[in-house]
Amino acid sequence: MPVDPLWNSARVRELAAQRRPGALIRLGREHRRWTLALLGSRIGCSPATVSRLERRSRIVDLTLLHRAAQEVGIPSYVLVTSLAPPPSFLPAATRVTASLRDAEEDPMRRRTLLTATAAAGPVALLVGLDEALADTPAPSGGGPLDPRLAFARSLYDKGAHGRLLSTLPGLIADAHSLAESRRELDQARLSTVYSLASSVLTKIGAYDRARLAADRARTWAEVSGSPLAAAAAARECAIVLRHQDQGSAAQRLMTSAAARVESTGLRTGAATAAYAQMLCTLAYTAARGGRRADALAMTEEARRAARRLPPAVPVGRLFAITPAAVDLYAVGVHWALGDAGAALDAGRGLRPQQFATAERRARLGTDMARAWWAWGRPEETVRALTDAYGASPGEVRDRPAIRSIVHELGERHPRISGVRELRGLLGRPA
Repeated sequence: MPVDPLWNSARVRELAAQRRPGALIRLGREHRRWTLALLGSRIGCSPATVSRLERRSRIVDLTLLHRAAQEVGIPSYVLVTSLAPPPSFLPAATRVTASLRDAEEDPMRRRTLLTATAAAGPVALLVGLDEALADTPAPSGGGPLDPRLAFARSLYDKGAHGRLLSTLPGLIADAHSLAESRRELDQARLSTVYSLASSVLTKIGAYDRARLAADRARTWAEVSGSPLAAAAAARECAIVLRHQDQGSAAQRLMTSAAARVESTGLRTGAATAAYAQMLCTLAYTAARGGRRADALAMTEEARRAARRLPPAVPVGRLFAITPAAVDLYAVGVHWALGDAGAALDAGRGLRPQQFATAERRARLGTDMARAWWAWGRPEETVRALTDAYGASPGEVRDRPAIRSIVHELGERHPRISGVRELRGLLGRPA
């Protein structure tokens, strides 16, 4: 279908360069001579919501924005330009880091920043990523992207969160540079980089930043047309929404993403792995929302899907799910439902050697520790956390919820063997 000449006009180029997607939607709506009410009826919201969408410079609901852009006919390349961070042009010494400024003004954001930076290490690591998210750096010239992205994933798998945070700005810069080719593969790679950024930011409790990265991942996945990149990005966004107490929105997003993956027919191992992973995330999200029947049904469906997968994850697979990994999710599902006994039963047969990465081996320890703690067994909690720390220190040291358990152990059971040592380990630098 030919592109309407409107979208190649100087006015559109100006609005896109100014990063004003709402103004582009208004331009498209008025070009079609639609009222606010008409566009609202087509995208399922009120005229007032459309008006706010068109006026705001900060995008709150990326899904609604995409629906509106599709209705008024905004081409993908125009929308992506309007959503991308501005190119870097200011000397580093003159930049003002928005997160630090906002943290000083807003007590809640200040606590979030301090929690995240205390866990992740030097403040500069998060500042550097903040700048990359707000203002795309110039290309780093660090070499081919694929091996660097594989290395970054290995850092995540090891729980080396501080090193990963310092690596991500260069990856974001170079992935953006490659995506200028408009090749679908390069756009999917950029989406994957943002998904990885969202994942590690969620891990350390920096949820506002994680949401921004996840929204970017979804945008570039949609442009690339890659169903697997779209599934990965949707999953990261849903996880952030869950942490931001938006469980219903997370559930809707994941349900839609899982349905899209299932509609492919699951003819490949990669698609089956994506589907099983979607179901696991859906199950845990349902459990956190108290929807017991849904959570258990989805866990069982994930088990059925995972039976088609090998016990070891093939190299390069985007969704590293295995039958044992599904059973590990079941531990978390039962814990989230408030059934610590069932969580412990689900995890009794699992062994660290079933998991290829340090992150998953440590996750086995932390998930079992949460269940033991809920069951009122501090000795077993300490042993599980010590095992987790041995597999990947970052999984214990950098996750706020797990640090909280260690703190409570120190306050309530300071004389139990291993508690003092565990608290000392958490005080070590990343």
